[in-house]
Amino acid sequence: MVSADGAGVVSHAGTVLLCEVADRFGLTAAFSEATEGLRRRRSGHDPGRVLADLAVAIADGAETISDVQALADQPDLHGPVASTATIWRVLEAVDTEVLGRLRTARAIARERAWAARAELTGTDLPPARAAGRDLGYAVIDIDATLVTAHSDKEGTAGNFKGGFGYHPIGAWLDNTGEALAALLRPGNAGSVRHEVAHCEWMHRLEVG
Repeated sequence: MVSADGAGVVSHAGTVLLCEVADRFGLTAAFSEATEGLRRRRSGHDPGRVLADLAVAIADGAETISDVQALADQPDLHGPVASTATIWRVLEAVDTEVLGRLRTARAIARERAWAARAELTGTDLPPARAAGRDLGYAVIDIDATLVTAHSDKEGTAGNFKGGFGYHPIGAWLDNTGEALAALLRPGNAGSVRHEVAHCEWMHRLEVG
């Protein structure tokens, strides 16, 4: 029987597993190394851990930076979590160079995860499926979607459907459902076909 009013019920318990995965495959440590030098004097929070917690919160449904505090509400599970102000400062300090190091760190952690799967199953990736058959290679799905903005945020614009916001492109590994890369664009950006043909980022997907 499942009950929502029992003792010790934790609504975000699944986030602990994501934290452990990030730690065990070295993502958190790699983020810490990539952000070395960003930590302010007397700061109690490692920037690498801050970014890992932010990623976990997003996976848990966070839509704003302040939503990360849902993890802070459960210190027995997640330990100390940075304040919203601290998270803002860490993000503000991530420049192009640091972002490149973070992408490399993510790729290394993904490669470790795939290698661990290979030890258990004999293959790095599960097969993608199309037309009722398995495909023995990696399949990358590229698509764009409209994201509505309810205020005039940086980079927003009207879109072809009469709405307002962004029109980002994302790339996913169909074999696993992993998000590989994304490109934030204004709502009035062109089609995916046109953008992909002219974007160098599509040739640099961090797939391990």
